[in-house]
Amino acid sequence: MNIMIVGVGGQGTLLASRILGGAAIKKGYDVKVSEVHGMSQRGGSVVTYVKFGDKVYSPIIDKGEADLVLAFELLEAYRALPFVKKGGRLLVNRQRMNPMPVITGAMAYPENIEEKLREKAEVTAVDAIPLAEQAGTIKAVNVVLIGLLARSMDIEKEVWLEVIKECVPPKFLEMNLKAFESGYSIKSVSVN
Repeated sequence: MNIMIVGVGGQGTLLASRILGGAAIKKGYDVKVSEVHGMSQRGGSVVTYVKFGDKVYSPIIDKGEADLVLAFELLEAYRALPFVKKGGRLLVNRQRMNPMPVITGAMAYPENIEEKLREKAEVTAVDAIPLAEQAGTIKAVNVVLIGLLARSMDIEKEVWLEVIKECVPPKFLEMNLKAFESGYSIKSVSVN
């Protein structure tokens, strides 16, 4: 399984990749994780690759190889679209974050991104921000989306919860468990 997690610096893509990789390891898969940092501390693109299966030889996912892209922001989903294989899926947060060229007025934010995504791949788009806020913090959008992903995978819910407890500091654990539950309760989508 080849999964790309894409977002903007500060959205928690790295934590999401650790949770996904940890769950796959606990399920007995060979796992490779590779993190590609853009200008993450300045709101730039952040991409992580999580590959797992019986035997994985490379952590890199090339264009046309991603079974799934988990996108924390619309434009990042659009940028990752060439990596989705034929018949691949996108799980997308509908959040829109303006990159620096848009903020400075040098470029316009692309229009109709969700429709463009749907032309090329199967897309499940959700508004994860309200769910994260209900859990206690907007910063838990990443774990809401991991919950959505978890619901659609062949890894038991208890495994995901165990990994979250291992990855999240105790003072943020309750909020993140609530965020996971809210994502997990979104209408089931099939990834496998």
